[in-house]
Amino acid sequence: MTIDIVTPTFPESIQEGSIATWHKQAGDTVARDDVLVDVETDKVVIEVVAPSDGVLTEIILAEGAVIYAGDVLGRLEAGAGAVSAAPEVNSEASVEGNTGTQELIASPAARKIAEEAGINLAQVVGTGRGGRITKEDVVGFKAPASPAPGSTPAANSATAANSATASNSATASNSATASSAKPPVSAGQGTLAAAGDRVERRVPMTRMRTRIAERLLEVTQTTAMLTTFNEANMHNIMALRSQHKEQFAKVHNGTRLGFMGFFVKASTEALQRFPQVNASIDGSDIIYHGYQDIGVAVSSERGLVVPVLRNAENLSMAEIENKIAEYGGRAKDGKLTMEEMTGGTFTLTNGGVFGSLQSTPILNPPQAAILGMHAIQDRPVAENGEVVIRPMMNLALSYDHRLIDGRDAVQFLMAIKEMIENPAKILLQI
Repeated sequence: MTIDIVTPTFPESIQEGSIATWHKQAGDTVARDDVLVDVETDKVVIEVVAPSDGVLTEIILAEGAVIYAGDVLGRLEAGAGAVSAAPEVNSEASVEGNTGTQELIASPAARKIAEEAGINLAQVVGTGRGGRITKEDVVGFKAPASPAPGSTPAANSATAANSATASNSATASNSATASSAKPPVSAGQGTLAAAGDRVERRVPMTRMRTRIAERLLEVTQTTAMLTTFNEANMHNIMALRSQHKEQFAKVHNGTRLGFMGFFVKASTEALQRFPQVNASIDGSDIIYHGYQDIGVAVSSERGLVVPVLRNAENLSMAEIENKIAEYGGRAKDGKLTMEEMTGGTFTLTNGGVFGSLQSTPILNPPQAAILGMHAIQDRPVAENGEVVIRPMMNLALSYDHRLIDGRDAVQFLMAIKEMIENPAKILLQI
């Protein structure tokens, strides 16, 4: 029985996608739930799996093709013992650079760079998930030296030395000899850039990166974004965390007590005090949300993603920390769902994990505000008339001035500062 492999249904907010990678080729035998193809949208990569055991008989749409919900991507002949004597492959789906019988899994960008450089992908070691060859693997690839058949070890050494001399354009005195003696480079060996060459490479933007660029440009053009800054003394919260982190982990099945849980709890309390910060603009209307769905920005290989903690005001500290850890791991593996990254009424982003001391976070529309956290740095501060060294964190609140007045933004950030500096206020809600 022939089964059509179709594009999964997209949520209303997503109209189209593109084929990122075919993990199987026409003629391959597959098992039920094997990943056949990755479909990339502007938010997530969706894995399309085999509905049953069988043979992938045809690939209809090749990597890079724009697709819509319900499009037929390929066809599968069901049955574990199914064979396809002469699989019919769409010409657009043929993958250049995939020679021999060994299956190669490489990203479209990696294939394009390999094709342009004449590199045989079979010689490249993939460092991506499941051995997938990434563009970085191809860019950093160096072809192994291939001595001539029948040559002696001494001759091999001399040949290697001559090849190195020939490929090193910096050796000016040997350049003429190298040009005449250098053997032609086969397509399978690849091409190496000589020292001093001005190398450029052009790769298409991913669908996710394109959407990020569009949204960031939209923010600058459609909002009146301002940023207010403050700083928080992290001494008390660090002492509290140090005192209770081991017991916290024991009681909550190994959950790590981090700083993000404190900031999420402080944010939910501050949002309830300042509902306009938790609101959004819809045309000429203001929507006040009676819940706090907190987005937590997470960095991944494909770009920044913002999974959402639903009803964060009702979550315990352990539940918040568990969810953030889960989102972080799944973001790295590309396993976040579109539903998990949709919505949100307020966002937290922590540039401090990368060493940032201060920055201006950009809004995540239609949200009206975003809180930026930064690296903790020991600095001299005045306490009770004395100068002491304290671990300080810069805080930045970017907000839409169309909806939030400067006074409210400053007071909101002050509320978070006070709760972070006095963690008991989070528990007591004061």
